[in-house]
Amino acid sequence: MGKSREINQDIRKRIVDLHKCGSSLGAISRCLKVPRSSVQTIIRKKHGNVQPSYRSGRRWILSPREEPKDLVKMLAETVLYHHELKGYSGRRKPLLQNHHKKARLQFATAHGDKNLNFWRHCM
Repeated sequence: MGKSREINQDIRKRIVDLHKCGSSLGAISRCLKVPRSSVQTIIRKKHGNVQPSYRSGRRWILSPREEPKDLVKMLAETVLYHHELKGYSGRRKPLLQNHHKKARLQFATAHGDKNLNFWRHCM
């Protein structure tokens, strides 16, 4: 089904005038013999209530970049606060150096034959 004929400017002005006078969309449609959907579209365009087509759907409350920040902030304020906890990140430790590894190996070979009670008191 192709496009229908275009509505001329005189009929468009009459549609807007009748709408301003308080006529309903159906009454305007019947009076001027124009489809109701066309009348509705013309009135929307004249009054500027048309939303752009790229804004279809519900608007986002947060952008994807702000969302994780807000979630972390919300968790910190609610859940952690109610349990009297604070959020910390672990301290970064330096990696073992070669002399540390040798000292550990010496300790393990020297004390490898100790019984279980010795190791319980070490920890």
